[in-house]
Amino acid sequence: MQRRTFLISSLSGLSLLALSGCVPPKPTPTGSPTPSATPAPSLVPQPQDMLRSSWSDDPFARGSYSFAAVSSTPQQREDLAEPILDRLFLAGEALSDTAPGTVQGARGSGQRAARALADVAEPGERVAVIGAGAAGVAAARLLTDAGFTVLVIEARDRLGGRIHTVTSDSWPMPVELGPSFIVAGSTNSLDEEFTGLEVSHAPFTPTPEARTPAGIVTPVSPVGADAVTAALAWAAAQAEDTSLAKALVANGSATLSMADGEAGVSDADWLDYQLATSTTLESGAPAEEMSGWYAPTPATTAADDIRIVIGGYGALLDEDATDLDVLFSSVVTRVAYTDTSVSLRLGTGESLTVDRAIVTVPLGVLKSDVIEFDPPLPFAHRGAIAALGMGALDKIWLRFEEPFWDTDAALWTTVGDDTLDFRVWVNMMPITNEPILVGFVSGERALGLAKSDNTEFTDAALRSLEPFAVVATATPAP
Repeated sequence: MQRRTFLISSLSGLSLLALSGCVPPKPTPTGSPTPSATPAPSLVPQPQDMLRSSWSDDPFARGSYSFAAVSSTPQQREDLAEPILDRLFLAGEALSDTAPGTVQGARGSGQRAARALADVAEPGERVAVIGAGAAGVAAARLLTDAGFTVLVIEARDRLGGRIHTVTSDSWPMPVELGPSFIVAGSTNSLDEEFTGLEVSHAPFTPTPEARTPAGIVTPVSPVGADAVTAALAWAAAQAEDTSLAKALVANGSATLSMADGEAGVSDADWLDYQLATSTTLESGAPAEEMSGWYAPTPATTAADDIRIVIGGYGALLDEDATDLDVLFSSVVTRVAYTDTSVSLRLGTGESLTVDRAIVTVPLGVLKSDVIEFDPPLPFAHRGAIAALGMGALDKIWLRFEEPFWDTDAALWTTVGDDTLDFRVWVNMMPITNEPILVGFVSGERALGLAKSDNTEFTDAALRSLEPFAVVATATPAP
């Protein structure tokens, strides 16, 4: 193990979202064909095409989704959802008390805000919804159907926010730069909704094929997951919240043996593996920033419950947005509210006044203070915005002329080299019969690559794929 890096990630996080926001415009990198510049040497062939996200560098997102930072509490999500003078309402995944960081959490929050507004408004009132992501579209749909006059104001030139489906003649299928996965269950009907929309989705087997830097396939040891579980149990028993990283040190998990074990992988390597690939991409943050009280414990989701959307995630919003009045490419810079109305100023200098408004911009945008609120938001709202964390998760999609790999596993991970940026990969070949790989980078690694150009980003991804370009060998017998 070359150095200790604490990242929080998991397969369940692959279904997480990205929502819309309104801030001063700036070009947003969404990917392009691989540049012609000479790439760094790699065992992996150059792809025919690439697309990438860069959510933390996106001025309309400023991160991928919220997470429970040290000393934050679930109550603060509820505080953010409290109406302000019954005129101004906030919504988004960060305000969900049941499913923060998810599409269903964002939609539920938007619907809750819309219902709260409808309860105090008069029929026919004019309502502005700021943001046309999952929360904004859900809120606008409910209010429009209830008879209100609704205007959706969106900073981007498209619907969806951090749900971003890209279609191109260069790709044989829609490319998802936001969420790709859904988890079926009694509290989540997204799979049924996609089926009803005739959007293709396929079963996904979450059992990873883990490889060492030498390409050796090795069974995943429970040592890392057990260490994180023990650290969280220790943290839960403390009088004050502490970070997951400190909890790992305090209960001794951070001092696991670094002696090589099976396939040359140490117990310390398996802890790094758990933090980098399995604890939850749901945070998009390092263990130093994650709450020891509220970090989810390692868990497994039944394979039958996980599905990957291959027919276009964006269709979920297209249906709800039918007939909505949406003002695209319009940046809200100021929100002034009184007990009788809400006034909005746009980046063009134009302004409008409505009876009430729902603000659905991402937590990252709220944390940046690029939208002026007059008067400032109440203390509880400002405290919650400051306390909750905003994580980073980015994707790279690579399309190759033909497979260079020899495995049919759908989920790939690497162990024993914490210098690699992309530790989790999805192999689309067994799902779509197309030689396409999707890589994930999170936390500090994602922040470090966010401003990189496409050449540097692609080179980091190709280097991370080298263990899969080596002929796989079985784990040597002890």
